[in-house]
Amino acid sequence: MAPSFDNETSLFNFVVRDGNGVKGIVDLGISKVPQAYIQPPAEQINKKHASKCEIPPIDLSKLDGPDHDEVVNQIVRAVETLGFFQVVNHGVPIELLDSLKQTAHNFFGLPPERKSVYRKEVSPSPLVKYGTSFVPEKEKAWKGKTILAWLTPMMMKLFNSDLDVALQYLKTSHEMVRKLLEALLGNLGAELDDSKIDAFIEKKWTSFRYGTLTILLQDGIGGLYVKVPQDVNMEKKGEWVKIPPISGALVINIGDILKIWSNGRYKSAEHIIRTTSTKSRVLIPIFTSPQPTQKIAPLPQVVKKDGAARYKEFVFRLHE
Repeated sequence: MAPSFDNETSLFNFVVRDGNGVKGIVDLGISKVPQAYIQPPAEQINKKHASKCEIPPIDLSKLDGPDHDEVVNQIVRAVETLGFFQVVNHGVPIELLDSLKQTAHNFFGLPPERKSVYRKEVSPSPLVKYGTSFVPEKEKAWKGKTILAWLTPMMMKLFNSDLDVALQYLKTSHEMVRKLLEALLGNLGAELDDSKIDAFIEKKWTSFRYGTLTILLQDGIGGLYVKVPQDVNMEKKGEWVKIPPISGALVINIGDILKIWSNGRYKSAEHIIRTTSTKSRVLIPIFTSPQPTQKIAPLPQVVKKDGAARYKEFVFRLHE
C-alpha cells in the first residue's frame, strides 16, 4: 500500500531530504496527487484551450550572412511580444545536446541514497545542489519539480560523462549569447565592445534566475507555457501559449535585466512547466547574469527616445 503524506514537512523530507525527488512519488504508485502540488484553480492551465506559440524558430546561422538584418528583426519582434523564441542552427551540436539530456536522466534515475548526497546542506561540492525550488513562504503550492543546480563541467565529471562535451557546450552557448546580445542591444542603439559584453554576461555560468538571458534545452516531452504579457498589442494577451519542443532547437527567453535595459520594450514573461501523467521530463537551463556590482538601469539611448525611465537604477546582486 502506497504511503500518504499527512503534511508538507513529511512530503518535503521524502522528496528532498531522502533523495526521492518527484519521481519517487510517482514510483510509489499513489493514486492521489498530494495537496501541496495542487495549484489554485485560477492558476491551473487548461492545455486544451492553450494555443501554440506562432513564432517560428529562428535560424541563427543567418546572423553571419546577408540576411543578418532580417534575422535581427525576427529576434526583436519575438522579444517585444512574448519574450520567448526558439533558435536552430545555433552552433551547438545536436549530439552534444542529446548527451546533456541523457546525463540529466542518468542523475534523476539514480537510487535515492545517491541523489540525497548532493542536497545543498551536505553536498561535497558547492557547485552541485540537489533540492526543490519550492519556497513555502512565497508560493501557495509546490511547482511540481525537483531540481539539480549545477555547473555543467562538474556535473558531467561527477557522473562519468565526457567533460570535453560539457566544456564545448559552455563555449558554444557563450558565443550564441554574445551574438544575441549584440543583436538585441544594438537594436536599442547601444554601442558595444568586448568589455561591455563581458560585463553583461558572466563567463562563469550560474543557476541563478532573473538575469540577462536564459537558454533552455527541452526534451521531447515539452510542457513549457508562457503567459502573453498584458502590455503587448496581441489578441492573446494574458493567455497561456505553449512552446512546443522542436528537435535540435534551444529556447531563449528574456530575463528581467534585459527588460530593464530596454525600458520595458523587451518582455520578461511569466512562464511555467505543466506536468504530465505519463512520462518524466528534463529541462536544462543556463541562466546568464551580469557581473556582480554592475549598475542596472534603462539604457540612456532608450530613455531619451521614450522620454522617461520606467525603472530606477540599482546595483546587481546574485541571489539563489
